[in-house]
Amino acid sequence: MADRIGTPKRPRWWAELLGGLALFGVYLLIESRPLPSREARAMGYGQWILDFERGLHLGFEHGMNVWLAGQGWLRTFANYEYAITYIASALLLLFWVYVWHPADYRRVRNSFVLVNLLALACFWLLPVAPPRMLPGAGFVDTVRLGHTWGSWGSPMVENANQLAAMPSLHVGWALWVSVVLARLARGRAVQVVSAVHVLVTLLVILATGNHYWLDAAVAVVVVATAVMIADVARRPATRIPASDAFFLHVETPEAPQHVGGLIMLDTTRAAGPPTFEFARDAIAARLHDLPGFRQRLVPPTKWRPLRWTDHPEIDWAWHVPVFDLSLPDGSPGGMAALHRLVGQLAGTPLPRDRPLWRFCVVTGVEEGLAAAVSLVHHSVADGIGTINMMLRLFDSPDMTAAIGEVEFPGRAKKIAGGVVGLAQLATDHRPEAQLPVSGTADRSFGTVRLELEWMRELARARGVRVTDLLLAASVAAMRRVAKGPLPSRMLVSVPLMAAVPRPGMAGNVTAAVMIEVPTGDMPETERLRVISKASARLRGGTRAIASRFVMHSVANLMPPVFHGWFSRFFYGSRIFNGIVSNMPGAAWQVDFGDYPLQTAYPIIPLAPGTPFVIGVLGWYRDFSMSVATDPAFIPDTAAFIAEFRKALAEFG
Repeated sequence: MADRIGTPKRPRWWAELLGGLALFGVYLLIESRPLPSREARAMGYGQWILDFERGLHLGFEHGMNVWLAGQGWLRTFANYEYAITYIASALLLLFWVYVWHPADYRRVRNSFVLVNLLALACFWLLPVAPPRMLPGAGFVDTVRLGHTWGSWGSPMVENANQLAAMPSLHVGWALWVSVVLARLARGRAVQVVSAVHVLVTLLVILATGNHYWLDAAVAVVVVATAVMIADVARRPATRIPASDAFFLHVETPEAPQHVGGLIMLDTTRAAGPPTFEFARDAIAARLHDLPGFRQRLVPPTKWRPLRWTDHPEIDWAWHVPVFDLSLPDGSPGGMAALHRLVGQLAGTPLPRDRPLWRFCVVTGVEEGLAAAVSLVHHSVADGIGTINMMLRLFDSPDMTAAIGEVEFPGRAKKIAGGVVGLAQLATDHRPEAQLPVSGTADRSFGTVRLELEWMRELARARGVRVTDLLLAASVAAMRRVAKGPLPSRMLVSVPLMAAVPRPGMAGNVTAAVMIEVPTGDMPETERLRVISKASARLRGGTRAIASRFVMHSVANLMPPVFHGWFSRFFYGSRIFNGIVSNMPGAAWQVDFGDYPLQTAYPIIPLAPGTPFVIGVLGWYRDFSMSVATDPAFIPDTAAFIAEFRKALAEFG
């Protein structure tokens, strides 16, 4: 069963237990197939190591062992520390990571397996007898002397392989625990306790006569090698699904493909506006839950699928810039200045040599008002996923509550719907004409905030849906402010959720359905009626299923060079004239620390060759709409928004 949305999926617990048994089986197999003369070679290697250490005047194990042998309760404590703590600490750590850090569990588990496999290979190829077994060396076997339960000092494991001094798995496991905790745990006390455990374990293995210090040194190399291999092995495994890579292929310098949100923050309750340090610390505290914020794109090739790789060094100054819109006299710059800034950010591609995101802090907007501009590349998340990422930063419930119980068709209905949908897609119209574009990344950006309940009441009164009102009022506004005549009809791309969201709502789970809207002369109420009838295909589902099947399942089989051509050919002005999106947002009050969110506006990229995108978030009690246009089509979004309001009034 999949974990709930927002939680990385854990491996099945019983499969992990079987994996542990398989590792133990490898140990038993090696024990049953020793190389010739194992005991003689082990004694010889052990004596050579002891002589080598003494030649360096570093043979201090014997003095420690003789001293501990006469210490009574301390010797008993050391024996049980040797027999128990390294096993207990490693198993407890694996359980802790499995429960509390599922996103890191596979990498941690793999490194632990590699530590043991490397050690087992050493035990098989290079058996080494511990000092206590060397004849005439004068060491005391304190574990056997104390009849220590859980070791060869008791009948329980008296047949355990004792010719396995190098590397020391006691030090290896303790050090591995310390390395993992250093990566995942935040408290300094945890780090100190873990370091003390490693030091105590080192002293115990030497004083009990079970290891040479050189065994511990080799254990350090084994742990470092295992952790490095596990890290490297996990990095290239993150293949970018075709539905996400799609937006990397279609991106051009004139049409950057990052999505995001313009978040309006109430600063009246706080001591001052948000700062760089405040935003940086909030994001840093959530990085472990946001893999897209810690990964960059691997340089692509024509034939290798696009992949993410870890990018641990975050350039905070670039990712979290601060913009002050205040005028020279200290007065606020206003919403117009904020809109210009968002237009510039939306038209600037995110560099691909670092994680594809920015979180811009904007001050000096209005009295008691600041903003944050959150930008994430469309290959990392779609609009819903981006909003979900923002909610995570704000310690808010995820978008599961906003979306509700979305029902997706079963396999049979999906196949049938896909067949019908493919036929429908094949017979859909193409744009009558392309709309004017400037061929640059210039953007005009604007926002409007209406009461969501008022929009719903207006839609109910007209017997239509809110999306129908959005489409009809947008066309009416375009007719009044767009440069040049419009074609008699336009094809508008409307994104719909078409797949079960992935953990954390990462990636793209939407599919676009084309709606043909009339743009000729007619009463606006008649235009609304025609659009409402045309939008029935949004509720049929077959086109969305087929579109998702082609973009995800079929495209995953394509080599990158062909997928790139396919993506560019079927996305943009050849297929549609613009994008209109209506997405759910948080239906509850959200706070960013001491800053309540007034509302949030979507930031949606223009498709290549198209001049407009209109997005709506149903945020709390607001109908929060943003408009981005190419100046060659609509140079002033403020004029568009004014006419949009007038058209809605006409519907009322």
